[in-house]
Amino acid sequence: MGSGESLTRSGLRGREAELEKVRTLIASVARTGSGGLALIQGEPGIGKTTLLAEAVTRAGAAGFSTGLGKADELHRIVPLSSLAACVLHGDQPLLSGDAFADLARNQDQRIWLVERLAEAIEDRARSTPVLIALDDVQWADQLSLFALKQLPARLRTSPVVWILAGRPDPAGPAEEIVTAAADALPTVTVPLGPLSGAAISQLADDVLGAAVDERVRDLLEGAGGNPFLAVEMLTGLDSTDLAGDSVPSTLVVGVRGRLRSLQPGTLRFLQMGAVLGRAFGFPDAAALCGRTPAALLPALDEAMRAGLLDDDGDHLVFRHDLLRQAVYVGIPPSARKVLHREAAGHLVAAGLRPIEAVPHILRGALPGDEEAVALLRRAAEDVLPVTPCLAADLMTRALELVPPGRPLMFDVGEQAILVLTRAGRSREALATGDRLLACRPPLEALSRLQAALGGALWQMDLAEELRRRTESALAVAGAAPEAGARLAALRALALSRGPDLVAAREAGEAALRAAVAIGDREAHVLALSGLGEIAQNAGENALALERFAALTTIDAAFLPEEIVAHLHTDDFASGERLLLRAAESAGATRQAMLLWAQGQHDLGLGRLDDADAGFATMERLEDDVQVPVQQVSGRVIRSRIALLRGDREAAREHLVAARDRLAVKPNPGNTAAVRFLEAVHAEADGDVERAVAGIRQVQAEGSFMRWRLLRDWVDAAIRIALRGADHELAGDLAAQAGDHARRNPSVPTATGIAAQALGLVRDDLALLERSVSLLEASPRPLVRAAACADLGRALLAAGRKRRAAAALTHAQDMFARSGAHAAAAGLQHDLDGAGAGSRRAAAVQRPVQGWGALTASEQKVARLIAQGHTNRSAADLLVVSPHTVNTHLTSVFRKLAVNSRVQLANVVMALPDG
Repeated sequence: MGSGESLTRSGLRGREAELEKVRTLIASVARTGSGGLALIQGEPGIGKTTLLAEAVTRAGAAGFSTGLGKADELHRIVPLSSLAACVLHGDQPLLSGDAFADLARNQDQRIWLVERLAEAIEDRARSTPVLIALDDVQWADQLSLFALKQLPARLRTSPVVWILAGRPDPAGPAEEIVTAAADALPTVTVPLGPLSGAAISQLADDVLGAAVDERVRDLLEGAGGNPFLAVEMLTGLDSTDLAGDSVPSTLVVGVRGRLRSLQPGTLRFLQMGAVLGRAFGFPDAAALCGRTPAALLPALDEAMRAGLLDDDGDHLVFRHDLLRQAVYVGIPPSARKVLHREAAGHLVAAGLRPIEAVPHILRGALPGDEEAVALLRRAAEDVLPVTPCLAADLMTRALELVPPGRPLMFDVGEQAILVLTRAGRSREALATGDRLLACRPPLEALSRLQAALGGALWQMDLAEELRRRTESALAVAGAAPEAGARLAALRALALSRGPDLVAAREAGEAALRAAVAIGDREAHVLALSGLGEIAQNAGENALALERFAALTTIDAAFLPEEIVAHLHTDDFASGERLLLRAAESAGATRQAMLLWAQGQHDLGLGRLDDADAGFATMERLEDDVQVPVQQVSGRVIRSRIALLRGDREAAREHLVAARDRLAVKPNPGNTAAVRFLEAVHAEADGDVERAVAGIRQVQAEGSFMRWRLLRDWVDAAIRIALRGADHELAGDLAAQAGDHARRNPSVPTATGIAAQALGLVRDDLALLERSVSLLEASPRPLVRAAACADLGRALLAAGRKRRAAAALTHAQDMFARSGAHAAAAGLQHDLDGAGAGSRRAAAVQRPVQGWGALTASEQKVARLIAQGHTNRSAADLLVVSPHTVNTHLTSVFRKLAVNSRVQLANVVMALPDG
């Protein structure tokens, strides 16, 4: 791929500098083994496709495995259609057709799909560098865009170069992809401007030969430096005005001139092809013409001889999209609508999926077209698992096509509400539902609409509004049994956020009985989910586990809730078993929630580094799908972890982030968690008065022990209250801990913390000793360490220095083993007072850069990757998510200042034990 090679192809005249930019990036990827991304931008016909093809050809000659695809304007709605071409075509496709079909058909999670694509590309990149190129990225489908915003950064450590070509748009998809990748890997933007006069003259020489007179050169001024327009002029266009619209009038006039010379049947054939898209099936165009393919062979031959069509082996293709558009604009707009509608009917009748006919429906359907509405509904259902936003758009359009007043409007509206909610567009769902309710639907439709709105109201944290609406709907007779059962279950779910959990439980149990009696799965899931929430909020851990275990047997998507419920009962073995099962199952659902459960598991076992990485990964995945669920809690925990480690700066950053995310999810539990964190920070800053006020603010949201995230931290709240001499508050907190222990007598953590809390309030040495004894059966080392520390201080105050030293030393060791080095160091003063100052804990300050900066898990990941493992195989060995491996690997590369797996391997090999 030498830069000095002569550019003899006419489409590359004047593009030497631009090709050199791309060539340099490709060479860098091959040399360093790390990723890169290039974006080629320019107006239609400016030469993007030619430059992209040349880059792919040269990369292939240099030993790259290449994949080249092209997005299509008409088919941009079909999920994965754009990216499919990149991974299925070429001499050595990255995926076989069957493997790709299985990937697209059997998964139901966007994140899972992206990870599987990443694994396939990563596996190929282990043996040869990879180039993936996509032309006309501005027309890429939503799912392909989602993947392209994740994959370059995900594969930044592998020799993979991405080249995109598209039209300039500062807010377009290409810029979104570049922005997402910019912080992770080198990115290059290659703008293609008009060709110079000299280059245009060379191009004219290429096409017509050396004898190009001044009249022709003057004519080419009208091309404005656009090589495609110039070539079209040279092959017969005779008008030189240049319009500013998307289809230059120069081209339209020129193509029309060429079309006038065609037979009428050929012109109609081309027009039918233009309706079908840039690439189209010959039989489909024949069907729209009302003729057999055999009868159209002369028309096809004439169109190809005229230079308007090519054949790629599977489809006929307009030689450039500008040609297709020029033919298309020659069809009167009203006729286009009819032809698109006819095309949709033909494609469905020919056995294509509804989604493949939808582009024509969107262009050709008119209000009242119930067949079009049915097709849109089927297509939305098909694409909902992978592109919920697209499904929501389709359902919104379907609802627009239903004339007001028809009963169908409420059926379509119900589906639209559910799909909008699934897409995270809860406000739109609520607005849609309220518009439909204002149309005075029949009683049965009213109850179904209110039930459909339940998910949106819950996502928006409008529990009280959900309760009000469900009770109003249930008070009106006429609801179908299924809708009534769902409304009753939703009411119980809403009551789980209220103060009267006894009434909530009664409502939930009644809803469960009704759901089971009529056999409605949705109502059954809602009722069990509500009862699980109620039991957890009431602190009845065994009952919550029972509810969520039953729920998982009906819907495996609730496995994370069951795992967390096991942890609340101190059954970490069962939690780990379920996490392992989830890791081994392909396409596990709700992966962000699984990471939440994994993080809770690691936190409980004192694996602070792993917990922090897990919560960071969870937040990233939630951001990817734009569905924030646990981000407030995740940031609160990460801030606490940072304080335990002694990283005050990171702790403050997490506090700020938690406050920001609270504005998005301001439910009482999140509010209580942030107020508690603020109190902890205030205490750390020495402002005890503000810290006590913060704990009282937590109480204002509901009793402290109501909030499951805070239950294991009640000892910290009591210490704050006692430091502030607020004995009433401390006593109330201890009483709540005692009540929680009585509800969970078989949970060592609950009973041990209750004894610890009461011992702190009463300054009772015997209770603190009992606390330590009870907590010996707890699997939570940080809880055990805190109780030992409290006992050690009490013993020291009682003058029993030898025993105090033993308890404090044990606490310090447990804190240190968990990575809570600040907490361990904080005991040193007491150890000095107990006469154990000679056993001074080593101050562990992890360096910022280098191998010593890596956590234990990061070192494990680094060694595995250095040995040649992929993210997936490393994840399988470590029994974690590939997403977590990716988080660790990002940290490894930053701390070691390397950019590729090859460089990482060199670092590891240079270690003394490498």
